[in-house]
Amino acid sequence: MQQLSVGMVGLGTVGAGVARILTRHADRVARRAGRPIELKWAVVRDVKKRRDADFEGVRIVDDARRVIDDPEVGVVVEVIGGVDAARRIVLDALAAGKQVVTANKALLAEHGPEIFAAARKADRAVAFEASVAGGIPIVGAIGVGLAANQVQSLAAILNGTCNYILTQMTQGGVAYAEALADAQALGFAEADPTLDVDGTDTAHKLAILAQVAFGADVRTADIPREGIDRLEIADLNYARELGYTIKLLAHARLAEGGLELRVGPSLVRNDRPLAQVHGSYNAVRVEGDAVGETLFCGRGAGMMPTASAVVADLIDVATGRAAITARALDFWPAAAAPIAVLPASRTRRRNYLRFLIADRPGVIAAIAHALGDKGISIASVIQHEPTQEDENGEPGPVPLVIMTHLAVEQDLRDAVREIDRLDVVRAPSVCLGVEE
Repeated sequence: MQQLSVGMVGLGTVGAGVARILTRHADRVARRAGRPIELKWAVVRDVKKRRDADFEGVRIVDDARRVIDDPEVGVVVEVIGGVDAARRIVLDALAAGKQVVTANKALLAEHGPEIFAAARKADRAVAFEASVAGGIPIVGAIGVGLAANQVQSLAAILNGTCNYILTQMTQGGVAYAEALADAQALGFAEADPTLDVDGTDTAHKLAILAQVAFGADVRTADIPREGIDRLEIADLNYARELGYTIKLLAHARLAEGGLELRVGPSLVRNDRPLAQVHGSYNAVRVEGDAVGETLFCGRGAGMMPTASAVVADLIDVATGRAAITARALDFWPAAAAPIAVLPASRTRRRNYLRFLIADRPGVIAAIAHALGDKGISIASVIQHEPTQEDENGEPGPVPLVIMTHLAVEQDLRDAVREIDRLDVVRAPSVCLGVEE
């Protein structure tokens, strides 16, 4: 069969990994693709930069149009990241009749409908396995492997940087700033880690999974999200005392009236598999109506795991599977009955609450009354004896930790707002979700 010529836009960490697989394992790739796959072009910012042996024979240029205009190129791989430039490149490649492989979660989360409308118009495929969870083949698993199911819920650790930081804080008692610096030194975190630690990266990936699993068309801004940047070790310690581990989770669940979506630090019971996912690993728990619970776990980022997913998509393009899948699954369709995304205020969940309160009679009763007025029942309470005294020699403020039963989010917010106004509460409360 005729070889498949590839033009790759971006030659950073992931691009280098793709080149390594295509050149060092060319025979294996050709065997599985049914024909050779050749990396013909690579688009970079600096063409004078020294490259290693994996790029011998590759035409390195700084103009993406040279790739897009080459009639021999059958597929364009976009691994530059960002949104604006990547969007233009992908749309131009599709208009030129190229198949597209992308690892760009932000691009799909923000412009999925436009990208896939262009793909349908051009009768071309956009393969995007590498955009979510790195080397874990979760898009294929949900879209193809679990096609007999209606997904009921999913909960996922989708950011290896955050999971590494939380592992260091939980297991080593390391402060957040120190754990972040360690993650940066090891290459798990960027110099500017904002999109990782504030939950945006996880929300991008959840927006994609919401489309794959539920057909929901959501933008990142539609997903309520909190990061780990304000999480305190005290809360990880209380979670441990209660039998839980805190993870940054992406959560989606079919509920009465629509789909619940959220991203945030959540307490996961220690005997649940997600609680055992440590370091930079990712994991996705998917519940289907036929299969029940399934768990997918592996490295969610980095050169070779992400390159593995990109090359797998290239092999699917080469065999024709990507085109068949694109037509059958019809991601981000033009005409579909959209599933409603429930407002965050209407979702229901169990909660972990921590208050700093004056150590005096009646305080717990006042807090319980405020919760009870909103229909929120208490599952358990932790209050340790005070260890400090105030300036008058009286017992200092003490933490009060409450675990609730299921509560409507708006009711909880209203109750916590009222509690924070009490004169016996010394600091703003902490509220975290509990993953069942």
